[in-house]
Amino acid sequence: MKLRIFYDSLCPLCDAEMQHIKARDIGDDIELQDLNQSDFASKFPEIDFTVANRILHAQRPDGSIITGLDVTYEAWTVVGKERWVSLLRCSLVKPFSDKGYLFFAKHRYRISYLLTGKKRCESGTCSR
Repeated sequence: MKLRIFYDSLCPLCDAEMQHIKARDIGDDIELQDLNQSDFASKFPEIDFTVANRILHAQRPDGSIITGLDVTYEAWTVVGKERWVSLLRCSLVKPFSDKGYLFFAKHRYRISYLLTGKKRCESGTCSR
């Protein structure tokens, strides 16, 4: 495992992005962990659910935690597709993209509804 991502599977857009990343993970280097699993707190006591539910979290093999668009960039890098999001990490763009991400994260259910017609996933996953 090169990256363990903690994500909200109840969010249609969040789930879709994680499934797109995982579909390209031919080396099985990314581990997806749903924040909504019943035993999340006992399995991952180092991750604060409330904070992770506000901003995307991931853990590297050395135990370090990254958040927000840094997770997205690193995940796409692991699967060899970093060019799709590299502009978001450029020094001139990064402050704006980070603020945009925080806005998205806060309003992800409303935005998902506007874009997909689904506010939340009923079964915990939208794409399966």
